[in-house]
Amino acid sequence: MNKRKVIVIGGGAAGMMAAGQAAAGGAEVLLLEKMKRPGRKICITGKGRCNITNSAEMKEFIDHFGRNGRFLRQAFSRFFAPELMAFLEQQGLTLVSERGGRVFPASGKAPDVVKVLQQWLGKCGVQIKTEARVELLLTTNGAVSGVLCNDETLGCDGVILATGGASYGATGSTGDGYRLAESVGHTIVPIRPALVPLEIGGNLTAKMDGLDLRNINVRLIVNGKRGRQAFGEMSFTKFGVTGPVILTLSGEVVDGLRRGDKMALSIDLKPALDEQKLDARLLRDLEARGKEQMHSVLRGLLPREMIPVCLRLTEIPEDRLGGQVTAQERKRLKAWLKDFRLEVSGHRPFTEAIITAGGVDLQEVDPRSMESLKARGLYLAGEVLDIQGDTGGYNLQAAFSTGWLAGRAAALGSAPAPK
Repeated sequence: MNKRKVIVIGGGAAGMMAAGQAAAGGAEVLLLEKMKRPGRKICITGKGRCNITNSAEMKEFIDHFGRNGRFLRQAFSRFFAPELMAFLEQQGLTLVSERGGRVFPASGKAPDVVKVLQQWLGKCGVQIKTEARVELLLTTNGAVSGVLCNDETLGCDGVILATGGASYGATGSTGDGYRLAESVGHTIVPIRPALVPLEIGGNLTAKMDGLDLRNINVRLIVNGKRGRQAFGEMSFTKFGVTGPVILTLSGEVVDGLRRGDKMALSIDLKPALDEQKLDARLLRDLEARGKEQMHSVLRGLLPREMIPVCLRLTEIPEDRLGGQVTAQERKRLKAWLKDFRLEVSGHRPFTEAIITAGGVDLQEVDPRSMESLKARGLYLAGEVLDIQGDTGGYNLQAAFSTGWLAGRAAALGSAPAPK
């Protein structure tokens, strides 16, 4: 009996997992990667440390993908975080869990993840061809029959499309998969940057460039109404804001800006204190340090870089003595500490986005196998799909899980087309 021939397009997390699983399922597998080596985007994830997955329970995990998360339930039920971690450790990669359930290689080096995956592909007998650009999917009677790669026709029984999104184009994710999927009839939900830094108008954030804040709460203000919120860390930059909290909220901001909504961020710098407790704290500080100027008093409340910004926005003279601060000024200070507003003017481009939102419409993909409902023998995995999760290891797990399922299904082949 001849082995099924499977071609995998894309050598990222989803593609490498799919290729290995297809080979483990008995297929003859060719992995086509257009860059000089596979796994380049993996190498820059998690700030070069590679946040592989998260230890959250499945329900919570799926919730981090919003309304499209339920599509992943089938893949996660077959290959989820515990299975991924066990698999990587079997390949010789030691893992560690950190705050927030995030899982990393113990070495702290993302290339180590790529190394063990490549070694595993070698053991599985997967053939890897680099600098291989796929121009076209070939079909026969509604089924994929091969690809046109570097002007050469390569025949096969199944194709797994795992080309990634359109973020970090230098790693090879330039949106090729959307064009290929569309060519066989797939609908592409408009793509846009996700997990992306936000731009703030004016020069306010530039005055605090490089400042990191921890344990703060950020809430979206959409057209003046309170929206989603997130707790954690953020950073100021010359152009605006970034960091885990900002990235988590950025998808909704990007979509809001596209609709023409007015988007703002409300930063609670003292989330552990309600207004009454914060007011009592301010009264104590102002009384205890009544002979000190306000720029000095505020050092007990704020990072040094924020003090000039605070005094300017609350209209309190920096040389005002603590004991001379009026009740009205204290009220303005309290309000600012609980609601530091930043008007969002835009977002950074795809080149700075961690992932891509949008992609192949999930209604056109079978979640039980990742097979296309538009072209038999075509399977889709990873970021090319309209799936996007929060930062914290969720997106890589989705890539590995959908890749695992696509690889297994491609090795078995499609059910016969109905007559």
